Amino acid sequence: MPEQIETPSTEEKPVEETPQTPPEGEAPKGEGAESTEEKPAEEVVPPEVLRKKLTDANAEAANYRTKLRETEAKLSSAKTLEEFEAATSELRGQVEALERQILLNDVAAKFELPPVLAKRLTGTTKEELEADAKELQKHLSPASPESLGGGLTPDDGDDDFDPVAAARAARKRRY
Repeated sequence: MPEQIETPSTEEKPVEETPQTPPEGEAPKGEGAESTEEKPAEEVVPPEVLRKKLTDANAEAANYRTKLRETEAKLSSAKTLEEFEAATSELRGQVEALERQILLNDVAAKFELPPVLAKRLTGTTKEELEADAKELQKHLSPASPESLGGGLTPDDGDDDFDPVAAARAARKRRY
């Protein structure tokens, strides 16, 4: 009897991975396990944020799969050269739009611009977009103060300050 081979499903299912921590007293397995140096603590991201990102990525992947099926249907139904060229030119336009969006997102991430401002970047090349992002970043980030000191420094005070005399003067004013 022939064995049945399972084919993987084309639909993605969300998979949650939980980090495995070794029991107390055991060294972690994997890269750098022999090192006894402590590594800096990694940034902890709440599970809700990770779940939201995963859901968004799955929705985006589903959207791309739908577009792929629509495109395959268009190309398979194209019978004349004109229909085929129209379908491919439409696809080229979509690819160019997606490449532009990726470029905008990369530049915005590099200059730490919010996604709302990434849409407003102008330019056709990466250099032009980076120059525009630098200009926007100047207006967004607050100017840093010249000095981070919040009070008096020891050099600012009077050298002849007498705390006992100041306490007596405060008591006299109180009564």
